[in-house]
Amino acid sequence: MIKYLIQKEFTQIRRNSFLPKLIVMFPIVIMCVMPWVMSMEVKNIVVDVVDNDRSQLSQQLVHSVEASNYFIFNGQKPSYEAALAEIEKGRADVVLVIPQGYSKDMARGLQPQVLIAANAVNGTKGSMGGAYLSQIVTSKVMPSAATLQSKISTLVLYNKNQNYKLFMIPALFAIVMMLMTGFLPTLNIVGEKEAGTIEQINVTPVSKWAFILAKLIPYWLIALFVITVCLLLAWLVYGITPAGSVVLVYLLAMLLALFFSSFGLIVSNYSDTMQQAIFVMWFFVVLILLLSGLFTPTRSMPSLAYLTTYINPMHYFIDAIRTVFIRGGNFQSIAHQVFALLGIGLFMGGWAVQSYKKNS
Repeated sequence: MIKYLIQKEFTQIRRNSFLPKLIVMFPIVIMCVMPWVMSMEVKNIVVDVVDNDRSQLSQQLVHSVEASNYFIFNGQKPSYEAALAEIEKGRADVVLVIPQGYSKDMARGLQPQVLIAANAVNGTKGSMGGAYLSQIVTSKVMPSAATLQSKISTLVLYNKNQNYKLFMIPALFAIVMMLMTGFLPTLNIVGEKEAGTIEQINVTPVSKWAFILAKLIPYWLIALFVITVCLLLAWLVYGITPAGSVVLVYLLAMLLALFFSSFGLIVSNYSDTMQQAIFVMWFFVVLILLLSGLFTPTRSMPSLAYLTTYINPMHYFIDAIRTVFIRGGNFQSIAHQVFALLGIGLFMGGWAVQSYKKNS
């Protein structure tokens, strides 16, 4: 019986002119585009310089700023007020003001007070731009500090090249799995309700377990296809492969697919229209995504928000797949996350069965 129900599901997907294209193209577009744009590294910071000293030493500092790859040198301004006006108009991000007597203080062995003013409307860009500029100023004003910094050696155990794509690609797996195995099941049952075909199933002797299982299995197979495409693209396009076992990557992907496909069917069971199902699913997906630690560390959250991570399957998945993908962790190192995902997935699967109302 289940065999024919699964065949029906695949027939419905195949007859839809849009879904097969979406299943193939969505992971390709996400993997080929998003790793280039989802970077927390701040670059192209527009900087204005006010040089009140006009000495050779002050010009060396200006040229150091101009030569940095992080900054776009916007020229020298006659006064701090003129540079601040550039910030207020959105034409500059950071202002560096070199005081009068800069070269004299340097010749005496003193530390001149150099002003750095950053536009904090964009807090990340302002703080990072100020930090980058402070490093350049410190290396010029305090040569001893620069010498000491050069003697400090750093040993990077994981992601040795500090490649941000290696950090974000496992997170993109989570986004692709969430959208493909979450939204498609959400539209499944409610779509049959709107079409009226669900009544034909309700009058058959098919059990609720068999019906829901037949709905879930096709999306688990789609999840296998999607994660395979993502792994191949990560290798072919970026030369990135998992440091740990690929089997663990597939295990984590299937557990996440179990949760989202079950959750999608739950939303579909309680919804009467596609519009209602989409809005309800989107509401929960945004919360799950933003509270998962995908973009920012969960330890930075307020204590009440951090408590939500204990029931957030996306948090367990991202933590585990980064452990496997970047650190090369084994099953023992992610056992906690695996069992948490399994428990949440089974609970949601049972809820999906119980929430389906089959007319006798």
